[in-house]
Parts: sequence; structure tokens; C-alpha cells
Amino acid sequence: MTSPAQSIRWGAAAASTLYGVLLYLLGLRPEQELKYAFAYVPMALGYLVLVFDKWAWRWAGVHRITGHPRLDGTWRTTLTPSTDSHIPVGGNRGPIRAYLTVEQSYWSLHATLRTAESSSRSSNATIDKTDGSDIAELRFLYENTPQVAHQQRSPRHTGACRLSLAGRAPTALTGRYYTDRFTAGDMELVLVNRTTDYSTFAQAAGADTTTP
Repeated sequence: MTSPAQSIRWGAAAASTLYGVLLYLLGLRPEQELKYAFAYVPMALGYLVLVFDKWAWRWAGVHRITGHPRLDGTWRTTLTPSTDSHIPVGGNRGPIRAYLTVEQSYWSLHATLRTAESSSRSSNATIDKTDGSDIAELRFLYENTPQVAHQQRSPRHTGACRLSLAGRAPTALTGRYYTDRFTAGDMELVLVNRTTDYSTFAQAAGADTTTP
């Protein structure tokens, strides 16, 4: 399913490209007459939207103006289930080591949490920021898929996360998770690096040189 942010990016790029091609076919070129230069402004603006969403919002000067929290990267995560969680016999009662990988543009965010036994993928991720405050909250729903070897004890399930953050580029987060298996717990996260291309728990753990 295409996200709203992807629709914005692809729509802006497609509209800008189509607009530029039509102007060229009609014989309107900026070097032809200066008065025609303004005709290319919508095309330029479309590409600027794309550049801003993908990259420019992170640039130091732009980031200072927007104040949009930057969370992209890989985070070492410690999950601590609450004592009243309904954890099946043989289940991990924690603390549980995990890695959260956050892929982020200005208008979209996707999170993938990996443990040694399963992976979770987010949906409906939002950053809720109170006006006039540096404190914000990242909220998302997720679906967890255990490895086949663990599915009998730990079936597929859904849940939600709420993470508290402060500042434009936090390096530590805290929060809570909840699942439809009647489990819940605390989360503590520390930024490992800005890389998002780890595809397994082992890869992320291997890159975590700061692991105590």
C-alpha cells in the first residue's frame, strides 16, 4: 500500500516532469526569452518538495528552522516486560535485547524492531509534538512475526508503542509497549548509528560496538 508521503513525492516528481516536458514540446525554453522563465517555476517547486522531504529537512540550517525530530537510524532497545504480563511458559521474561531501525522522511516514518526471535513492522506512525515544547511522542502500531521455530510458543500478534523524545536530534528514548496478548512493558532506546540497512538482528548487534 502506498503511503501518503510516497504519494506526495511521486506526485510532485511526476507533475514536475510532465510539466517540463510539455513546456519543451510547446517550444517554451528559459533561454528563449526571460519572460518565459517563470513558466518553469512550478516544475522547480515540485522537485524542491521531493528534495525537502527526502533530504533537505535534515540539513543543519533547515533542521533548526523546522524543528522536526530526527529519529532515522538504528537504536539499541531494551524491553522489560511488566510483572503481570501474560508470558507463556518458556517465554522470555526479559530484559530483552532488540534493535529498532527507523526509516524517516519529513512526511513519513517506518520502524522495524528486531529481536533474536522475531521482527515487528510499524504502521500508522506519527510524531505528536506539543506547540512551544521540545517534548514529543512517537506513536505507532505494529505487527510482530516470530520466526517459525518460535511460533508455537509465541504466535503472531499486534501491538502499539509510545516513545517519549526531546529535542531535534535525540540520542536516547524511553517509552512503553502494549500487545493484544495482554503483555506490556517498558522500553529504553539508545542511538547506535544513522544506518538503516541492517536486515537482521545479528547484523545490527554486530554493528553495536557500544554494547555494554
